[in-house]
Amino acid sequence: MNEMKRTFTPMPSPYYMELIKLLLNHASDYILKADELWTLIKDVRDTHIAKLRVSANSFVRQQEAHAKLDNLTLTEINTSGAFRTQALNHMYKLRMNLQPSGSARSQDF
Repeated sequence: MNEMKRTFTPMPSPYYMELIKLLLNHASDYILKADELWTLIKDVRDTHIAKLRVSANSFVRQQEAHAKLDNLTLTEINTSGAFRTQALNHMYKLRMNLQPSGSARSQDF
């Protein structure tokens, strides 16, 4: 498999998925090859989600403290939000377990 570009391709609109869904739900009779268009749009979204997973995996493996996610749409960010939150929570717990018991500090969130 070819190595994916490290950055996310900017979308023409941050709401492209919502716009395409509206168009295809309400005007698909007027769009030539609407089913092929929907397949292509889903492929773009799936590629972004796959790239996001690879980035998250790298983030966890390298024990990074922050990440920059340029050119993601709100839908893509929301789709991955629960995973990112869980991953950060697990990393926090692992780090706390690795600290000597005398130096562990509690934090209020």
